[in-house]
Amino acid sequence: MRSLLVLTLSFKALAVFPLVVAVLGAPSQNDAFPSGYGEDLGSCREGLTGERLIPVRREVYGNGRIFDITHRYTSRTLVGDLVGDGEILSLSSSMKNGSDYNFSIMKLPVHAGTHVDAPGHMYNHYFEAGFDVDTLDLDVLNGPALLVDVPREKNITAEVMESLNIPKGVRRVLFRTLNTDRQLMWKSEFDTSYTGFMRDGAQWLVENTDIKLVGIDYLSVAAYDDVIPAHLVFLESREIILVEGLKLDDIEPGLYNVHCLPLRLVGAEGSPIRCILIK
Repeated sequence: MRSLLVLTLSFKALAVFPLVVAVLGAPSQNDAFPSGYGEDLGSCREGLTGERLIPVRREVYGNGRIFDITHRYTSRTLVGDLVGDGEILSLSSSMKNGSDYNFSIMKLPVHAGTHVDAPGHMYNHYFEAGFDVDTLDLDVLNGPALLVDVPREKNITAEVMESLNIPKGVRRVLFRTLNTDRQLMWKSEFDTSYTGFMRDGAQWLVENTDIKLVGIDYLSVAAYDDVIPAHLVFLESREIILVEGLKLDDIEPGLYNVHCLPLRLVGAEGSPIRCILIK
């Protein structure tokens, strides 16, 4: 969990847009430009006159149809047992200080917050061979998924897995555990008492189900006491993808479409990931 990524983000206005509009004509009202599209631009202009601008941050979109199950990345984002300084964003160029634009630098452990594991996370020969996050199958990371509630006060053992009665053919399962009830992802420090898979639970899943995407609501899919053995079981075949640190509060169990997209970090064994559920 000690790999770091450094991203640079910059945004500049494009002067060619008015020319494109003049040549091609204004876009028609269609699915690409639904009603209300771009109305926030007016708010920005009004803001220049002194009106206070208040950005809207949401967890649910589309009248309750789309759920963001990604935790926000902040200075308080959990990073497991890695000790960091908490700062993940800094402005290297600032308009407030006279620059023509704002230009941020992000420094973030790749296993912080909501993230994905690649096979090279626990197998060095996979890491050396290049099985990084850029090689993960997007078909596995996107598609129908089952959100299930795990019996509380228990790690996920073979007995628990069998009791969930997950049908054959289900390829993606998100496991909501006591971690969500305890709000562990909102804590300021890593908690080793979190709920996760024991080795026998991981082995049962591999041998008795068709699951290829395993999602869970804390930083590790594997319980602390079996953190290495359970990971090894999951990642050995390079067919199962682990998505960890999901935000599963206030969502009904059942069938959804999940969409998860990691960054294309060549050489990285993990990556921050944006995940949503759609009814």
